[in-house]
Amino acid sequence: MFAVLVLAMTAPCLAQSSSSQNASELSATQRTPRLVLVSIADRRLAVIEDGDVLAYFPVAVGAAVSPSPTGEFEIVNRVANPAYYHDGVVTTASENSPVGTRWIGLNLKGYGIHGTNAPRSIGQAASHGCIRLRNRDVERLYAMLRVGDVVEIRGERDEEIAQVFGGGEEEVAGVQVSAETSGQ
Repeated sequence: MFAVLVLAMTAPCLAQSSSSQNASELSATQRTPRLVLVSIADRRLAVIEDGDVLAYFPVAVGAAVSPSPTGEFEIVNRVANPAYYHDGVVTTASENSPVGTRWIGLNLKGYGIHGTNAPRSIGQAASHGCIRLRNRDVERLYAMLRVGDVVEIRGERDEEIAQVFGGGEEEVAGVQVSAETSGQ
């Protein structure tokens, strides 16, 4: 009897998750895949489509004791109003949840891009390895991404990072001037 009750209670959730996941996958095939580029050094994230940056967001990255993984990953799930599981304790979905209002899961178990209940941590190396955004920003990001989109997390600055996030320039009296035009 108990197993039937649990199955009856979870079946609508599974069906709902399955249909929303299929809708996400269908949407991903109807548009150009997007790239999420995360610069750990800059503590910023960019959404890129066909070489054009669609949006930038400030982020928190992994703390020194729990650094963010680097490499290329794929978005494998998206969850609105996620519950948070840690050390056997479940925190229900709310604005006070450590993962905030959205979860964008990567194909590296336990890692993702998510909101936060600590917005002052944004711009810091403060997470357990995930990429954190303010809730309003992660909600906007969530709407831009689909399962199958690629996430590149980069630990070092290189030419591509400098091109996307800036930094190949020097700042003079609060105005950015490229090295070519500054005579250096």
